[in-house]
Amino acid sequence: MPSALDTPQGAAELAESLLPPLGNRWLHTQAVAARAREVSASVPEEERDLLVAAAWLHDLGYAPELRDTGFHPIDGARHLVRLGASDRLVRLVAHHSGAVYEAEQRGLSAELAVYEREDAPILDALIYADMTTGPAGQSFDFDRRIEEILVRYDVGSEVHTAISNARPYLAAAIERTQERLGRTAAQSANGS
Repeated sequence: MPSALDTPQGAAELAESLLPPLGNRWLHTQAVAARAREVSASVPEEERDLLVAAAWLHDLGYAPELRDTGFHPIDGARHLVRLGASDRLVRLVAHHSGAVYEAEQRGLSAELAVYEREDAPILDALIYADMTTGPAGQSFDFDRRIEEILVRYDVGSEVHTAISNARPYLAAAIERTQERLGRTAAQSANGS
C-alpha cells in the first residue's frame, strides 16, 4: 500500500528534513528529482509520482543520523522501511544506480538482497536521472558523469571498482530510457 512518502511532496519533505546540511548532496538530490520529472514520460503514468519520490529519496542514506552499514542505498532503504514506505519505493532506493555492484565490493550483498531488484522502466529512469546529474546538481551526459565519479574516487576504492563494473549495466538503463522517451515523443508527435 502506498504511503505519503510515495508522493513527490512527501518524499521532498523527508529529503529536505535530512539532506540540506550535506551541501552538494542536497543540490544533487534536488536536481535528480527535477531530472526524474523530465524523464517521467518513460514510465507508465501511474508510476510517475513514485519515480520522482524515489529520486528525492535515492541518497537519503547519506544523512549521518541514518548511517548503519555506511552504504547509503541500504541505510536509506532501512530508514524508509522504519517509516512505513511502500515496498516498491524501498526497493528503488535500495537498488538505485547499480547498487548491487558496490554492495559486492563492500561485502554487503546479503544485506542488499533483502530488497528485491525490480528490473523495470522505473528503475531505468531513476538510474538515468542519477547518472546524468553531477555531484552539485550539474547536468551531465552519462559518460561525463561516470568519468567524474572515477576521478573523484581513487583507483582500487570500492566506489571506483563498482562504478567501473557497473558501467555497462548503467549504460543499458540509460539507453532503454532514451529509447522509451523517443517512442513517447514520436507517439505525441503523431497524435496517438
